[in-house]
Amino acid sequence: MASSAVKQKSTAKKLTNQEVQNVYSRYQTDLQTLAQKIGELESEADEHELVLTTLLEALETEPDRKCFRLIGGVLVERTVKDVVPSLRTNRDGIKGVLTTLVEQYKKKEEEFQSFTREYGIRPGAKA
Repeated sequence: MASSAVKQKSTAKKLTNQEVQNVYSRYQTDLQTLAQKIGELESEADEHELVLTTLLEALETEPDRKCFRLIGGVLVERTVKDVVPSLRTNRDGIKGVLTTLVEQYKKKEEEFQSFTREYGIRPGAKA
């Protein structure tokens, strides 16, 4: 979206002031959305880690101990030995998505910095 506008600008014509404002706002919105999602996933990964820490202690002493897991809004009774592997898989998946989102954020931020340099935009400057 925004990157295509930047590419079009460099090959064809300079953007108008209104277009520059729109692209700038889009970059800010995209960065804010990515940062929010990263924060949510970090929190979720931390929760998984906390639960895993607790369940690993129970797995060593009582692997057949009952535990409950929320699956699709339904509370399901399982044993610790059944839940731990799926929790590990979920945690690892969350961390993988988190890594991808952080890379996307950095790339988008670099594009944004390049855009602001090219158009001489200074944060806090009034147009």
